[in-house]
Amino acid sequence: MKQTVLKGKFLIEAVITLVTGLHIGTSSDFTPIGAVESPFVRDHFTKVPIIPGSSLKGKLRTLLAKMRSPGYVLNKIEDDDEVICRLFGSTSKNGVIGARLQFYDVFVTPESIEKISRMDTDTYMGEVKFENSITRLTATAIPRQIERVPAGTDFAFKLVYNIENEKEIEEDFATLSAALMMLQMDYLGGHGSRGYGRVAFSNFSVRYAGLNKNLEEYAGRLKTALEGSCLK
Repeated sequence: MKQTVLKGKFLIEAVITLVTGLHIGTSSDFTPIGAVESPFVRDHFTKVPIIPGSSLKGKLRTLLAKMRSPGYVLNKIEDDDEVICRLFGSTSKNGVIGARLQFYDVFVTPESIEKISRMDTDTYMGEVKFENSITRLTATAIPRQIERVPAGTDFAFKLVYNIENEKEIEEDFATLSAALMMLQMDYLGGHGSRGYGRVAFSNFSVRYAGLNKNLEEYAGRLKTALEGSCLK
């Protein structure tokens, strides 16, 4: 792995608001009769819904790879272009590139927890969406229950950017802003073609941590760049 000099970090924070119900599923080996067949992922300690950092990272990388792919067929992950590899990391026969972006699991804000706790929800902090899939030949309906985090829920988004090359900061943030904008025009989680998982970003902030005070001046410009990705 090629070693780089760490010149500081930017902490990026924002609010992710669910425009439509969100379902990021979890596996279940046993489903009792009458229980929800497809629950969403929760924090094991608090049982509050979360957005796994891996879900955000994978979705943003895939959207960028689709946009930058030279052909209709998506390339292998190790063949992503230089900017994507340095932002999200890469492991290939040519070596390892460390990711500059460090994602967090994203938790529901305390205000949303309080708001949803006062609602008459189907499950703890969740709604159950009843759907049917139809067999075309027989027109037989196959019902299913999908648990969703309700629309209007706010999540506290956090992301760290490692500063390794000052000349590449603005290009990296322009690429990140494009990915965030595309995510808001796409969806997060499952069942997006049926309207699930529409999200909106707002209230961006960028803070610098490090010893080079000259890099602090970037924070305001980067915040403006990220705010340009907001569709809300």
